[in-house]
Amino acid sequence: MFSSSALLAVNPLDAGSLLASFGALGIAVVMFAETGLLVGFFLPGDSLLFTAGLLCTTSAHSGPHLNLGQVLAAAVVGALAGAQVGYLIGKRGGRALLARSRNRHLQNGAVRAEEILTRYGHAKAVVLARFVPVVRTVLNPLAGALGVDARTFTLWQVVGGLVWTVGLVLAGYALGSSIPNVDHYLLPIVALVVVVSLLPLLLEVLRSRRGARAR
Repeated sequence: MFSSSALLAVNPLDAGSLLASFGALGIAVVMFAETGLLVGFFLPGDSLLFTAGLLCTTSAHSGPHLNLGQVLAAAVVGALAGAQVGYLIGKRGGRALLARSRNRHLQNGAVRAEEILTRYGHAKAVVLARFVPVVRTVLNPLAGALGVDARTFTLWQVVGGLVWTVGLVLAGYALGSSIPNVDHYLLPIVALVVVVSLLPLLLEVLRSRRGARAR
């Protein structure tokens, strides 16, 4: 059991804090919330996966030492289950939930998710959305609300979920294994991962603005 003081000390926006407090269990919960529940759009999915991979290496001496197998299992289960629950939520009333939300980031994410579904088709959009913050939260319920075929969605959300979670965890693990005392550089590395993960979102915003000016 976790003490109430430990829970209060957790910063949900900080990957290191989440991992130190909850370990692999925290990864599963965050993956589920970020990909399945609209309230999870602010959670640090990319940086959490990458940091978890780093902390699985023997070269990381500070912070928790995580088991690679447990991290991969938690990430995959949380991300795949979350996306499927998000789809089912959307099928049963996702449009109404989005309409009631006044969060600007969430509404913008919904617009971008619908554009991605339209532009790339259902299969490719479901995979690509995994790599775009906020969009990966909104697209799953939106796919359910728009009537995307359940088999198509399930197949491609599994493909996208596996590539995203396993890829980022193993990237962190590979970097941590090749750099001695990698934990000394954890903050700048995580900051770089956050910046890179936000690039697709930034490019999409710039593209939308150029399109609006052209019209």
